[in-house]
Amino acid sequence: MLYAAARPLLFALEPETAHRLTLRLAGLYGLVAPRVPAVPVRAMGLEFPNPVGLAAGLDKNGEHIDALAKLGFGFIEVGTVTPRPQAGNPKPRLFRLPRSSALINRLGFNNVGVEQLVANLGCVSWRGILGVNIGRNFDTPAERSDEDYATCLERVYARARYVTVNVSSPNTPDLRDLQQERNLNHLLSRLAALRERLADRHGRRVPLALKVAPDLDDAQIQGIADAVRRHRIDAVIATNTSIGREGVAGEPHAAEAGGLSGSPIRALATRTLASFASRLKGEVALIGAGGIMSGADAREKYLAGASLVQLYTGLVYRGPGLIAECASAVPGHEA
Repeated sequence: MLYAAARPLLFALEPETAHRLTLRLAGLYGLVAPRVPAVPVRAMGLEFPNPVGLAAGLDKNGEHIDALAKLGFGFIEVGTVTPRPQAGNPKPRLFRLPRSSALINRLGFNNVGVEQLVANLGCVSWRGILGVNIGRNFDTPAERSDEDYATCLERVYARARYVTVNVSSPNTPDLRDLQQERNLNHLLSRLAALRERLADRHGRRVPLALKVAPDLDDAQIQGIADAVRRHRIDAVIATNTSIGREGVAGEPHAAEAGGLSGSPIRALATRTLASFASRLKGEVALIGAGGIMSGADAREKYLAGASLVQLYTGLVYRGPGLIAECASAVPGHEA
């Protein structure tokens, strides 16, 4: 397959350089990628052609959506976007751990800002399900975080089919504190009220998803589940990257600061997903992410309660063929 041949060359490049090159080649990969089967799924009140999506972070600025859509994704999520442009953390800030099929990143929400993102989305031809992942600027005081999220929600609302509230990146100072019950209720209350006003203005109700960390204890999961119910959030994405380093000890770059993704966090992310499933009991859609490197890994997420799954690090190691493999792994639709 094309990606299998290209991967050694890509892995010889600095990771962010390889990232940019891969995005430019996405349309070419789409010409030879395996056909993704139609496995329709209804979640968040939306009809998805298949349950396999692209996680936020790969196309932060919405510059490659039309090319990425050719790979067969059931949905694509762009961002994380912040109100103002920001460069992110100093380089190097993205590291491969190939023995573990993992990445560590501390990118820090590097993006062009919400105004430019909205302009980029206005140039997209693809009409599939597009999610926009929103966050806050690194220099916004923590007590004013809700203002940044509200600004982003208002600006992207007309272009997004759903919006993800990212409170779980480990690479923006104090961001994960927004997962604490009091802070989360304050944030979600404001966004839910704003969403209702925007729904009246635009004539459609855009679903809201909440992206959570895998590094949560039972009490934190319960508090988040209660807040999601209380404010009528439509989905939980479980999970973001981990601050833990289990499974990568001794590997080069394992001690780098940032969020760990890929195979080592699969079990942790799935346990977190299952914990939300047991508490939310089908009232809220669940999107499984974290460590999906094969169709079997995707099936594990479906069985744990996910209606949809998202890929990122698995694409880096496996390439676009992983999309069809994960769509075919839906229970009852196996090839």
